[in-house]
Amino acid sequence: MATDYGGTHGGQPWRGAQPPPPARSPYPAQPPYSAPPSYNEPSYNGPSYGGPSYGGPPYGSSAQGGPPYGGSPRWEPPPDPAAVARRRRIRALSITALVLGSIGVIVFGIEAGVQMAPRKFTAAQQQQITNWEFGQRWRDLPAGEIFPASVSYPAPKALDDDPALTLSARRVGVAGQDSCAAAVDPAAAAVLDRDGCAAMLRATYVDATDSYVVTVGAAVLPGAAKAATAAKAIAAATAAGGLGPAVRTVPFQRTPAAEFGDGQRQLSGVVSAGSYVVLYTVGYTDSRAKQPVNSDSYADGEMTSAGTGVAHGVLSVLAAPVPPPRCPGIPGC
Repeated sequence: MATDYGGTHGGQPWRGAQPPPPARSPYPAQPPYSAPPSYNEPSYNGPSYGGPSYGGPPYGSSAQGGPPYGGSPRWEPPPDPAAVARRRRIRALSITALVLGSIGVIVFGIEAGVQMAPRKFTAAQQQQITNWEFGQRWRDLPAGEIFPASVSYPAPKALDDDPALTLSARRVGVAGQDSCAAAVDPAAAAVLDRDGCAAMLRATYVDATDSYVVTVGAAVLPGAAKAATAAKAIAAATAAGGLGPAVRTVPFQRTPAAEFGDGQRQLSGVVSAGSYVVLYTVGYTDSRAKQPVNSDSYADGEMTSAGTGVAHGVLSVLAAPVPPPRCPGIPGC
């Protein structure tokens, strides 16, 4: 019987024979494992580990030929010089604006604090305000308040045996406002007008015994310095206990001062305070003509006490102390 063996039994393999199919595994087939393309671990096939050592470049580094896992590097265009310069300018302007803004806030805070703080006047400003306060009084006060109805004054030194004795004088009349040139002697008027006399206010008093009569005149000057200068000049022209440049008398009918004229003036004097110069002249109520009263120490002392007492009584009203100028503290006062 012919066979496909081509020869004796066992001499040759089958022609076209196929190997038997492998036994079927109960698990799904798995692909063979292969390392990632960039995995460059050395092979064991080299002679005595002749490949690269394990101390080489780290896995996936640029020394291995590129980014890890075969990624390609991202391309970035070179920076634009104009854009870089623009960003630098913007940054510089921002910093400058921040610094200037901070300085502005600080300056504003300082100015606000100064504005809200109470205002302080200089010495010159304080004196100017004080002079203004003095100068307003003769306009604001009525005549009966400027010239008190009664004035008390100390007794002259000739009566030193009774130091507690106080004398007084009463007002008999108030004259109308006048100019300095019309209300005083020419020599006194020249001094007062030179220093800016604005007006003259006069009144007449008699003492408690109706023996002495006093006419007093308050000259209004623009400031305390001017008033002091004028008073000093007038006093220098007045002899001690005598009659110098004086205020003109103001007689009042049906009073003890009815006969008191310029010819009856016995002595005169001047005092000042604030922006006022007060001149006084004293005489007898019996129309006695001018006499050398300085030869009679008692008459001279009592007349001088009456004149200065009335003058200081007027100044105590017109030149009363002015409170220090104060500002409430609001901006601009």
